[in-house]
Amino acid sequence: MHRDGRYLFTSESVTEGHPDKIADQISDGILDALLAQDP
Repeated sequence: MHRDGRYLFTSESVTEGHPDKIADQISDGILDALLAQDP
């Protein structure tokens, strides 16, 4: 946060097949598998 109380927000958009999208799918799958095993 800036000293004057303002925030700076940024975002990024990538296309289908981009390595970031693939990594997101892998990490989502791992998290889903772990949550499915969590009692």
